[in-house]
Amino acid sequence: MLTEFVNNYAAYEYPLASAQLFLAMLGMGALLTPADFLREIRTPKGLLLGMGFQWLLVPAIAVAVAALLSLPAGIAAGLVLIASVPGGTMSNILTLFGRGNIALSISLTSITTVASLATTPLILKLLLDQHLSEDFTMPTARIARDIMLTLIFPLLVGMSVRLWLSMENTALFSKWMIRISIFLIVIMAFGAGGSGRLDAQAYGLSAIIALVVFGFAIQGAGLLMSRVARLGTPETLAIVVEATFRNISLAIAIKAVVFPARPGELDPIGDAVLFAAMLYAAISLFISLVPVFLHRRYRPTLDS
Repeated sequence: MLTEFVNNYAAYEYPLASAQLFLAMLGMGALLTPADFLREIRTPKGLLLGMGFQWLLVPAIAVAVAALLSLPAGIAAGLVLIASVPGGTMSNILTLFGRGNIALSISLTSITTVASLATTPLILKLLLDQHLSEDFTMPTARIARDIMLTLIFPLLVGMSVRLWLSMENTALFSKWMIRISIFLIVIMAFGAGGSGRLDAQAYGLSAIIALVVFGFAIQGAGLLMSRVARLGTPETLAIVVEATFRNISLAIAIKAVVFPARPGELDPIGDAVLFAAMLYAAISLFISLVPVFLHRRYRPTLDS
């Protein structure tokens, strides 16, 4: 059975990617209320800066890193894809652990996730063309449709679950939805690796260096922007972590749409995009822990 799955992984990639994103958004939605979208409206400075940073500077950093390091087209396209998606749900947990502004973190995640229905296809259309063949057509309408069906819809369903269940059961529901989603990503990594689509040697050390540089460049730019804007350290942490830790579930789902796997064929661009997305999922977690632990340790001194 495993051999059949690996040998025919291309046929399973899209439904697996869609299912894991659907479940992740169900879990995230159960943690949110409409108030989370409005919490920062009274003092929108951090919210506006965070959204501008996510939608403008992060994609610009991705393009700059790809150009400066002369990356292969597939890895460069992977960077752009990662930069085009909103922050992941784990950013809220990391911000909470680091004693950052959790209300700002949740608001940024919520708003950029909903807005990704428009922003993600737009960023991809503007920035991916240079890394693709001349006859490639961006499936913008399909990306928007998939974002609506596998991201926005389950997010709203998850929010409605919170209205019907107790807080304890809601937390349990959210935890298991996210756990199953992560399990499906592991299955995808196994299938892609077994089918030869995640060959690290094919991309060399430059891919790893590029993703690490990308993550730290985001953090440096976020810290600089926040300092210039005179944001507090809790707000700075929320913005930096939100921008660093991307919604890789969405990135993988979009990869399955833009670069669909085909049975019996290797796709140098699509496989590199998948490799970059999955590798950055691990790298961004460790990179995000740096400001989280620093802020958790030194916040009393910084805020005194």
